[in-house]
Amino acid sequence: MLRILHNTSWDFLRQWRLAFISVLVFVVPALVLVPVKGFTYSIEFTGGTQMELIFKDAPAIAEVRGALAAVGLEDAEIFNFGSPNDIVVRAQESDQVAELATGAENVAQRIERTLREKYGADAFTVGRTAAVGPRVGSELRQQASLATLIAFALTLVYLAWRFEWRFGVVAVLATLHDLVATLAFTMYMNLEVSVFVVGAVLTVIGYSMNDTVVVFDRVRENLKMHRKESLYDLLNRSVNETLPRTVMTGSTTLACLLALLIFGGSVIRPFAWVLTFGIIVGTFSSVFIAAPLLHWIERKYPRPNAARSPQASARA
Repeated sequence: MLRILHNTSWDFLRQWRLAFISVLVFVVPALVLVPVKGFTYSIEFTGGTQMELIFKDAPAIAEVRGALAAVGLEDAEIFNFGSPNDIVVRAQESDQVAELATGAENVAQRIERTLREKYGADAFTVGRTAAVGPRVGSELRQQASLATLIAFALTLVYLAWRFEWRFGVVAVLATLHDLVATLAFTMYMNLEVSVFVVGAVLTVIGYSMNDTVVVFDRVRENLKMHRKESLYDLLNRSVNETLPRTVMTGSTTLACLLALLIFGGSVIRPFAWVLTFGIIVGTFSSVFIAAPLLHWIERKYPRPNAARSPQASARA
């Protein structure tokens, strides 16, 4: 049986300063930019109309844009998906969204009529059409935020029950870091926030918690078996012992996500991007954030009768 990364003895805790700087550089700018720039939301959250059109002969995007601009849809987004014959028309500007309040199909009918007049009645077929009113979009955005908060709250409850408070606090902070970092990545990449992306964020929360719990379970076992060992060495031992599982789980999942990134198409690709980053950052936080934080808290608030050695303080 293939075995990798067994019996390693790397000093992960020594890299805590580099990890801390990386977090500051990546996350802190996002905390400033998100209130200013915000996220790019899909029509599920903003309201609007999206049509997928399959042409017999590939149209010129500039011609399609010009035809729609002539009937008042100059701000519509038009792009290819899948092949040059397939295009998506998305109208989600404020004027068009307001139109949806009086009739959700108005914009879709105008787009179809205009393009059939230009290219012919049989020039294309209409694929998936999505039309969401502004009120529904606002409600979906609120529900998505609520779902994320509920998932995080349930995570906190589970961690509080599973571990003593030191472990629980660190696991919560590591999971919170992964959530904020994933949202920062979504903004930096200008990924469109859709129901798929919300699902990916919720999955990242669960994956991050699971990865941290695996490491802390090993720490708890080693605390019983190696009572005379310093916490610094014990934490490094625990991270090294769980490293094969972490690498194998993460690499196999990333292989599946790579296939989605390459072949998944424009609809599923944002989901794959968010989940790919979430797995990477979840592994990073379990190794380089959770363990050093636990060591710091243990030094600040030591457990009663905890075995401590001079080496622990010297290495910190």
